[in-house]
Amino acid sequence: MSGHSKWANIKNRKGAQDKKRSEVFTRVSKNIMIAIRENGGNTNLDSNFKLRAEIEKAKTVNMPKENIERLLRRFEERKNNLANYVFEGFGPFGVPMIIEAETDNKNRIIGEIKLIFRNYGGNLGESGSVSFLFDRVGEIELEKELGESEELELIDIGVKDLVDNINVVTEVTDLARIKEKIEEMGLVIVSSGLVYKCQNPTMLGSETELEKLLDMIDELEDNDDVINVFSGFDYAKKI
Repeated sequence: MSGHSKWANIKNRKGAQDKKRSEVFTRVSKNIMIAIRENGGNTNLDSNFKLRAEIEKAKTVNMPKENIERLLRRFEERKNNLANYVFEGFGPFGVPMIIEAETDNKNRIIGEIKLIFRNYGGNLGESGSVSFLFDRVGEIELEKELGESEELELIDIGVKDLVDNINVVTEVTDLARIKEKIEEMGLVIVSSGLVYKCQNPTMLGSETELEKLLDMIDELEDNDDVINVFSGFDYAKKI
């Protein structure tokens, strides 16, 4: 949940013609790894239903069976040495960013993230240099926008915020309860989890700036060890 999906139309317009098969596989692989992590490192398809669903999705985009098996095998080989890290810094145009990673080689991932920040004119900072600009909250992304009655029902049970009528923001301690309620309402959940939400997003000045920042986020997310990228920015197209 990097919080930039609302700008996907601009990004897709820019790169739709040269979308590569490998990029699709990278995104599918990331979803498979998330399914494993969210279920305590469980790679058993009989008990990890989300993992089984993500592998089925991988097959629909013709990801080879050996690629999937190699991904699962690699996780099993590394899982005893994996540790979680949070990195903070400012991207281009002063946009605050938080990166969550899981790796068995901290020095390698630090070097790779530093290089990406440097290439885009940003700076990776120390712990605490950016996190005070964000709130830790729960976020549930829905498949489609809420109707008025559904919106009122969620407000009544104590959601923290509704963004674009499709993203439900909760207190950290309320995430599981509200997610369960949403499922009882028959609404389809695309994703859910704990995120960092910026208190005062940096307003970007042009579509060119937006595209540069989205390019940086994409490069960070393509790294195998990066789990989530949170960035505090907004953009209002000038008429």
